[in-house]
Amino acid sequence: MWPDTRLTQLLQIEHPILQAPMAGTCTAELAAAVSNAGGLGAIGAGAMTVEQIEARLSQTRARTNRPLNLNFFMADPPPAPEVFARAAEAAAPTWKRLGLGPPPDAPPPRVARGFDEARMEILLAHRPAVASFHFGAPSAEEIEALQEAGILVLSSASTVAEARALAARGVDAIIAQGWEAGGHRGSHDVTGPDEGVGLFALIPQVVDAVDVPVIAAGGVADGRGVAAAFALGASGVQIGTGFLLTPEAATDEARRARLRASDGSDTMQTQAISGRSARAARSPWAEGMTGAPVAGFGDQYALSKPVMEAAPDEASFHLYGQAAALAPEAPAEEIVRALAERAEAVFARLALRL
Repeated sequence: MWPDTRLTQLLQIEHPILQAPMAGTCTAELAAAVSNAGGLGAIGAGAMTVEQIEARLSQTRARTNRPLNLNFFMADPPPAPEVFARAAEAAAPTWKRLGLGPPPDAPPPRVARGFDEARMEILLAHRPAVASFHFGAPSAEEIEALQEAGILVLSSASTVAEARALAARGVDAIIAQGWEAGGHRGSHDVTGPDEGVGLFALIPQVVDAVDVPVIAAGGVADGRGVAAAFALGASGVQIGTGFLLTPEAATDEARRARLRASDGSDTMQTQAISGRSARAARSPWAEGMTGAPVAGFGDQYALSKPVMEAAPDEASFHLYGQAAALAPEAPAEEIVRALAERAEAVFARLALRL
């Protein structure tokens, strides 16, 4: 039924529907359910320790023998100390008003979360079907080593230039992430909240620029969106927000409530929580810190987490995209099958009108 089967053939899956590897929200149950339904389930290992990755892989493998995607962050270089100092100065008025005292002078020591030798060893030892990357990609040599081990390599691009860079490095497929997407933008360099390209403008440009399959991500949550992505040249879709209300997802109740009431306009791109641009529900802290200096990715949590803990109504990090209103409350396997069936119905309807 799929008009372009390059991705399904490459990944050896039935449906070109990928579950986004949402760090902190993906569970073994969610990844296995999507894979068992014929899509590609994912483990978001970006914030996990090596031990946690090993445990999650074991939990997921106990539930499925289908292809899986193991996703990693590429680490940003540590910024100069004065970057954190400026961010702390910007946060100080809120800290004072909430009775938190002065912000720290420096962030806590960084815990290794970016892709490194230890994580490369995990991939080579377990050999998942797919390894994917956010905020860039490993070196061409590392990509080649993964491919020689039988692991397909995917990475996110938020611009045409990033897509070209990934293709030149040798990735097997590219995830074109539109500005609508929930969670952290996969830009290779740190970008401001107002920098981004919408998915429907991005897909055809990326498709024209590279020869590998393109996967559409951002704002796709139902069969109509899947069909539209194919119409623009994509070979598959990656969906995150559309799986957040499943019983398998580790979505907390506060975020579930926000999702149920959302029409997408309640979200914004903000650097104020993590130090990297991410789409999340609006909050007074995020709006008030727009344009203010922020610390490096991860370091910013030293300034934002105490505010979130002291005043949850003032600062939150409810990550979801602009297609929140389309997210169904159903088991993940049911959602994958419904996406495929409804996309097929759209293809058939459009064919009849030609």
